[in-house]
Amino acid sequence: MRGKWAAGIEPRNFSWVIKDKLAVSERPGGYARNHRRVRRQEEIIWLREQGFTLVASLLGSTHNLHAYAELGVRSVHMPFGLTDDPRAFLPTFYEALRGWLAAGDTVLVHQEELSDRLMGVVGGYLLWSGLLDSGPHAIEILERLVHRQMGPPGRELVALAPTL
Repeated sequence: MRGKWAAGIEPRNFSWVIKDKLAVSERPGGYARNHRRVRRQEEIIWLREQGFTLVASLLGSTHNLHAYAELGVRSVHMPFGLTDDPRAFLPTFYEALRGWLAAGDTVLVHQEELSDRLMGVVGGYLLWSGLLDSGPHAIEILERLVHRQMGPPGRELVALAPTL
């Protein structure tokens, strides 16, 4: 591959949460019917070229996992669907995320789209890990970083984080 596409393209709704350590985006390649194989490949190449060492997929399905492996990007599948209990999922995910970051990984976390739920998971991590000191502060920071407001589903997850 040559030219400007050799470095791939940035995933849609990509935002750094902790610069050069932790980021969020929608599913590489797009979500649902908007998903495109070529775009997925270009976005995964971009992640690899930017130094991401791990993609954490919170999708309910195993979509994209084969593509990460084919392009040499390590991935982990930790499904977190709409009906899954956050009290069961979040402590396991937060412990794993803390471990990956402590080991020096650069991590992208994604779901199908950059939703309130994904924002809440990551905002809750910032609070749970002690990087931020209050739920309102975590919500404000995430809203600034991703350039959109967090709705009630995300706010509920952030509020839950200190109790885990």
